Amino acid sequence: MTLLTLSPVGSAIAQHPSSSPFESQAASIQALTMVGSDILYAGSFGLGVFRSEDRGATWTKSSEGVSDPFILSLATAKDGTVYVGTFRGGVFRTTDQGKTWHPVNAGLKRKEVKTLLAAGDLLYAGTADGAYRLNTTDDHWGVVTSGLDEILVHALAQSADGTLYAGTSGKGVLKFKANTTGWVRLHHGLKDHEGMVENFIRVLTIDREGGIYAGTFDGGVFRSPDGGNTWRPISRALPNDSIRGILFNSRGLFVATGHGIFKTTDKGRQWVPLNNGLTSMAVQVLVESPSGSLYAGTNAGAFRSDDDGKSWSPINEGLEGGVAPPPFLFR
Repeated sequence: MTLLTLSPVGSAIAQHPSSSPFESQAASIQALTMVGSDILYAGSFGLGVFRSEDRGATWTKSSEGVSDPFILSLATAKDGTVYVGTFRGGVFRTTDQGKTWHPVNAGLKRKEVKTLLAAGDLLYAGTADGAYRLNTTDDHWGVVTSGLDEILVHALAQSADGTLYAGTSGKGVLKFKANTTGWVRLHHGLKDHEGMVENFIRVLTIDREGGIYAGTFDGGVFRSPDGGNTWRPISRALPNDSIRGILFNSRGLFVATGHGIFKTTDKGRQWVPLNNGLTSMAVQVLVESPSGSLYAGTNAGAFRSDDDGKSWSPINEGLEGGVAPPPFLFR
């Protein structure tokens, strides 16, 4: 018998003989979130949630109450509450620094939660059945608005004026502005080099100037300067088009890809690789702490950079947990 394991990004299948012993290795980290500058939560694909109080130097398991160990997303609310989204168990919340977690799933039609967005006093979830907003007064999720039924939402971002943007599988980028009738698709200029519309969006980020960045599954990065009305590609010089994370600071735009991390300071004309010290180039998530440190989650553990990505150090003490059990078993 052979176990077939779906990769967390759905792009490959790894085979493990069922008789092979589980070997200790760093967990595959799919999600990261900060609480202040020192406390860090990591969500793994198959080994649950981990927590660090020392900027990732050491980790402890933090999954009590999380029924699904396949973590897809994490978010920290304004009051410090941490939420986790899972592959098949919905959303869980901790209010006691990760000691215990409790499900928050009332109103969710599907429990595959690809992304969580904490925006002001609001929390949004991108699921396999569209985008939801949590009403914290009664802990009930409601659909943001009509138009995304049965659509997988991979990414959510909110602009300064409250407009919500969704990156999806199959419908590209859409936006919803308060007091309008529903989601509006934004695809003018969002095309690959062959002129095909990019329908599969994995990442959305909005910079301080209001520019929107969309990272695709295999078509690179696009930027819109006008609220998504028009787009242009900015990653023609980027060595890898599989985009898993985008962040910006005063020193440039950083992109995590399927083959490492890259930075541009001229809006995509040139990209500089930032992979010194990374032992796994399959980067799944990239975040920045309030103090300016960068953290990367990869298929083989987590890494930290204190020099803006010039060098990376592994931070995996306590993240070892063996090979995760497969989410599906085929016989």
